[in-house]
Amino acid sequence: MLKELTGKCIIVGDNIDTDQIYPGRFLALTDPKEIGSHCLSGIDENIASTFPKGGFVVAGRNFGCGSSREHAPIALLNMGAVAILADSFARIFFRNSINLGLLPVICKGINQKVKSGQTLTLDINKGIVKVEETGEIFECEKLGEQAMKILEAGGIKPMMRAKFAE
Repeated sequence: MLKELTGKCIIVGDNIDTDQIYPGRFLALTDPKEIGSHCLSGIDENIASTFPKGGFVVAGRNFGCGSSREHAPIALLNMGAVAILADSFARIFFRNSINLGLLPVICKGINQKVKSGQTLTLDINKGIVKVEETGEIFECEKLGEQAMKILEAGGIKPMMRAKFAE
């Protein structure tokens, strides 16, 4: 079962597309650390180098729109993000994230209330995010049982490997 996650956050806006998350000019890279170092460089070239490892990306509406490239959640994971909290997600990004082991959480309005650098605690089982500095609590949408099983296994591939190893 996923436990509580606590970390610092950064704030990005609405309609952050997959090319902003991981620009196409880096698609030939294969080293996970290098991939992570270019994450969100379509917004700001310095985000990945200053991102708080084990932190959250907080976004507005339609996060992950654009192409269906899996590189976007892969880059976020390798940058050190534990979860993305957003008003809404592009459907294919949402599913790719779960399948790759990145936690996407719909938490409407949080991007308007928190500031970059604040510490958040996410309890996905209760469906809440707490801003540690203010004590403010936001309700989030809970994920379905199957999505939680995939995330708890670390993604769809580790889940299937474990299943077939039985």
